[in-house]
Amino acid sequence: MRHPVKNKYPRRPDMLYQSDAISRFINTVMWDGKKDTARQVVYDALDLIKNGEGNPDPLETFETAIRNVSPLMEVRSRRVGGANYQVPREVPQQRRVSLAYRWLINAARAKKGKPMAQKLAEEILLAVKNEGTAIKKKDDMHRMADANKAFAHFAW
Repeated sequence: MRHPVKNKYPRRPDMLYQSDAISRFINTVMWDGKKDTARQVVYDALDLIKNGEGNPDPLETFETAIRNVSPLMEVRSRRVGGANYQVPREVPQQRRVSLAYRWLINAARAKKGKPMAQKLAEEILLAVKNEGTAIKKKDDMHRMADANKAFAHFAW
């Protein structure tokens, strides 16, 4: 029997940019319920992007970075006849964005010696140029899906 469909409550847009994407990103950055700290980190990172070279629009830059980091294909494990196969599947839109946020934040947290806002801004700017740790993670996932496309017929 299938689970009932969960109601998705409308998310409030963030205060500064009026963007649902930024609001969701702030919630992903947040640790231990410290939303004000997470909000400050994200806004500082977007300010660093705005004040950087070329003065790009920070919201547009952020959305481009998320688009570049979002994976199109992933592998899911499937047991068939006593063997586990890595079956390539298309990633749903909601999960695609969630993975992109998680990879950007983890790549920024892995760097050492700088404030989090600065590390996050650098990772976003690298993602816009299709470089950096988060992009490498996406490429690895695509490479794995491509290597296992022989098992695509198990995706039912």
